[in-house]
Amino acid sequence: MVAADRVNVGVGERTLTVSNLSKVLYPQVGFTKADVIEYYVRIAPVMLAHVADRGVTLRRFPNGVDGKSFFEKRCPSHRPDWIGVVDGPGDRGGPIGYCRLDEVAALAWAANLAALEIHSPMARAVDIDRPTMVVFDLDPGPGTVMVECAEVALWIRDVLDGVGLEAHPKTSGSKGLQVYVPLNTPVDHETCSGFALAVARVIEKANPNRVVTTQTKAARVDKVLIDWSQNSRHKTTIAPYSLRARPTPTVSTPVTWAEVEGASTGEALSFEASDVLDRVAEVGDLFARTLDVEQVLPGR
Repeated sequence: MVAADRVNVGVGERTLTVSNLSKVLYPQVGFTKADVIEYYVRIAPVMLAHVADRGVTLRRFPNGVDGKSFFEKRCPSHRPDWIGVVDGPGDRGGPIGYCRLDEVAALAWAANLAALEIHSPMARAVDIDRPTMVVFDLDPGPGTVMVECAEVALWIRDVLDGVGLEAHPKTSGSKGLQVYVPLNTPVDHETCSGFALAVARVIEKANPNRVVTTQTKAARVDKVLIDWSQNSRHKTTIAPYSLRARPTPTVSTPVTWAEVEGASTGEALSFEASDVLDRVAEVGDLFARTLDVEQVLPGR
């Protein structure tokens, strides 16, 4: 790398060295590393609230979305000294020191690593055994698309309404949808997983030709998988406002239930980086209530 490829820029109160800004990471649309960094800097005012207190996993694409990628749980040793390291979900081998992205410059630093995707756990770093929410990850199987995912999301909403729980949808930024139930009250991962599975099975029983709760590939044809296992202590889910490694720079985007209803009838429900920046400027953070609304699961 020649000296001209490296540039020092001011981000907030930090000076950050960035490189290869003209490198195209989304070839189909010419979206460069500079564009990725700019997006994360501009979305930081809302995104940081959802990731700053959690140990995040980075999914890096050094050669863009058409190249190989890798997940990086352990925060790299070459990080600046102002990038914090915190507990996260770890793995069955023991604890892992995850990156803490708690300021604008930290998001820009991760973007400079070509960490297009940022994945976060259900629990905050201060107490990794206490999830703050339940998630239903809706993954369309072969023969299904967003329309079917939206239908299933509405069924989940109705079941949750029946037990007095509010829920918040967001796109995965890829093919599916996710429904979050904010809790912010004492609970453990096992309880959250059990609740998610119970809800998923109720919907599967009522709609056996449309919904599946097992990840077996053969069982998923023409059905939507309600992936309840994302509530496991060792799992992470794509963070709100994270980019995705799709042909275009789509984003995991908080949406309204009215938009989900529209998607169930065929309206488009996919947003790219520029769309999301415009949405946030217009309506703010649609996921803000997930941060502090307090709810208790039935039977607790």
